[in-house]
Amino acid sequence: MHKQKVAQYLNLLDRQRDSFFTSVENITRDALWQRPAADAWSIGEHIAHTRILLRSMRRMFTVFWPFLFPLAWLRRKKPFHAHIDDVYKRPKFPLQAGWIWSPRGYAKKPVCLKVLRLQLAREHQAVRTFYQDKEEGVLGNCCLYDPAIGWINLVQALRVGAYHDQHHFQKAREMWAGKQ
Repeated sequence: MHKQKVAQYLNLLDRQRDSFFTSVENITRDALWQRPAADAWSIGEHIAHTRILLRSMRRMFTVFWPFLFPLAWLRRKKPFHAHIDDVYKRPKFPLQAGWIWSPRGYAKKPVCLKVLRLQLAREHQAVRTFYQDKEEGVLGNCCLYDPAIGWINLVQALRVGAYHDQHHFQKAREMWAGKQ
């Protein structure tokens, strides 16, 4: 039924990342780390945040997987929802929670765009490694509760990760367009 959703979402992560980095490939290090306001993130901080959040979620899924797997495996043939709406467009979604996954170290030691791209590509590969050897029916019946989203399964969580990247890439693109 949803056999290809995990592969589709993993490929979406890669396509979005490559498209974004191509669109800002001429950015200077100064422009990358310049904050538009004292309380606003720079383009570099938006990019670094996407990796930090994905890493945090992947690590959490890895820790919980052995506990959630047995029941999910028993339910693997039951239908599940693979689609989820773009939670970042929900009217009451808390968009100001990014400080929890703040890219703290980058302000004092800013890196170049190439390093950010490599770091994010490595994290996307680690996410792919976590997902790719697992049966989609098990992932779809492995559910976790997110206080901002509600109950979601691990297939939907992967899609939310792609929405998250897209959200921050769009913000960064808009900032870059304003600087050119």
